[in-house]
Amino acid sequence: MTEAPKILLAHHLKMLKLPTFLREYEKQARQCAVEGLDHVQFLTRLVELELIDRERRMIERRIKAAKFPTSKSLDSFDFKAIPALNKMQVLELARCEWIERRENVIALGPSGTGKTHIGLGLGLAACQKGLSVSFTTAAALVNELMEARDERRLLRVKKQMAGVKLLIIDELGFVPLSKTGAELLFELVSQRYERGATLITSNLPFDEWTEVFGTERLTGALLDRLTHHVNILEMNGESYRLAQSRARKANNTP
Repeated sequence: MTEAPKILLAHHLKMLKLPTFLREYEKQARQCAVEGLDHVQFLTRLVELELIDRERRMIERRIKAAKFPTSKSLDSFDFKAIPALNKMQVLELARCEWIERRENVIALGPSGTGKTHIGLGLGLAACQKGLSVSFTTAAALVNELMEARDERRLLRVKKQMAGVKLLIIDELGFVPLSKTGAELLFELVSQRYERGATLITSNLPFDEWTEVFGTERLTGALLDRLTHHVNILEMNGESYRLAQSRARKANNTP
């Protein structure tokens, strides 16, 4: 092929947003010629490569948009370290059907038992299934909502968060919320009720959530919405991080 047609083809493929076609067509043409494949098989192979690469890029965009603090999958979680956690329940949740049903997940347990890891793993699984995800801590979320209220853009922010298929709120209970912050968080959860899935991790049992939200009335109303369609992950046990640290030290001991 002379240079002019190649330049024109490259231009057309860029206009059509087919970068994998552009990158692979010459290599695949040579390979198909060697294998004796016809033009239909050649085009089919290119289309399949384009679709695979497009899906990979879409997953990467969803992961980036989720703003995960780090990338952790369920494959790297040591379920044996937390015997109280139902592994089959977690693996079932990783299928993401609960998100499509707009249900909730609440992971409860002491600090260091892997609640954030489970949240990240389920969030990553959702991204891979083609679902939009947003990850935040309770403190950061409340701060964002309060700033948005002060800057008169609260409705826009709440609308954005309401549109996410899965909202992950990590570390609820680590920091007590102000009356305004608690009310704003309640409003967001209420807005998402039966419209989107929410995953919350907390180091506090339900009967201590009043310490975070300030009043029994607000706490009760929040729990009423969260637990109507809920999957609870019990993660009581020794600190997951502490156990890992001990294992590393033991392995390094001569």
